[in-house]
Amino acid sequence: MKVISPVPTGSGAFIAHKSLELGIKDYKVIPYNPYWALVPPVISCFNDKSADIIHAPVDYAIFSRLGRKPLISTFHGFVLDQYMQKYVTLLHRIHYCTDLRWFTLAALDKSRVVTCVSQYLAHLVREELGYKGEIRVIYNGIDINKFSPDKTTEDEKKEIKVLYCGGGSRRKGADLIQPILDRLYKNITLIHTSGLKSGKRQGMNTRTVFSRRVKHEAMPSLYNEVDMLLFPTVREGFGLAVAEAMACGLPVIATNCSAMPELIDDNKGGFLCEIGNVDMFAEKINLLARSHSLRREMGAYNRQKAEQKFTLDRMTREYKLLFEEVLS
Repeated sequence: MKVISPVPTGSGAFIAHKSLELGIKDYKVIPYNPYWALVPPVISCFNDKSADIIHAPVDYAIFSRLGRKPLISTFHGFVLDQYMQKYVTLLHRIHYCTDLRWFTLAALDKSRVVTCVSQYLAHLVREELGYKGEIRVIYNGIDINKFSPDKTTEDEKKEIKVLYCGGGSRRKGADLIQPILDRLYKNITLIHTSGLKSGKRQGMNTRTVFSRRVKHEAMPSLYNEVDMLLFPTVREGFGLAVAEAMACGLPVIATNCSAMPELIDDNKGGFLCEIGNVDMFAEKINLLARSHSLRREMGAYNRQKAEQKFTLDRMTREYKLLFEEVLS
């Protein structure tokens, strides 16, 4: 069984598919620069005609087809509905409403099986695209041996560090960061992994630390340097950073939307806040900052849930079973 997976680099989808490559024999990721999506027919050049199955993110999966060989398309996110238009640029709106929608529908028509990384995504695909074929929900998986809590004992400390892993887009909630910071205790510092554009940094709270882009293999160390994860997204297909933080034993303050309730159990592994509710985000961060025992308790809960539901072994096993079913 040879499975090929053409995937654009620099995304959560790439990380997920590379994880499958590590766990499934004869599964091969074929990476390509995301700018090739500007001329999508070129993506077909990255195929391997000896493959038995093609597994690709749904967006441009139609260009990865190989004749009659089974195509499995995966939804890692969803931006084709009316709701998302207010969070993107005009050019993105046009792209999402026209060619990307056509490409997605074409992929659905030609796919043997469609997978989604959350129940929420599966619901959207059925509701927004009217898809009536088979959808297999397979959560992304985390290497819980690599992403694990630091073995050293955490002591009470004066400075509290909050990690924000999103980019500078409104979809990730970047516009909420400054007003949230303005409401936090003075001993709280925000660690921003990817940095905002220089123009958006102006006036940012001096307690914000902008780090350079962190390689994925270095993320476990970063999670273990901070006390909690802030994830104020407005739409998330899964939330890879959330699952990684959970595996590292961190409490998470996230938005109560999309797939987040499937990962974070409110008041047990962290807190789910209303979209855009700056006061609520700040209140929950301050609450966790005050209580070392609450952070430890919620972090332990998240670690246990990650071990039960979001492991790499489980994801690998479910995809391998799916590939075998398709071939048989």
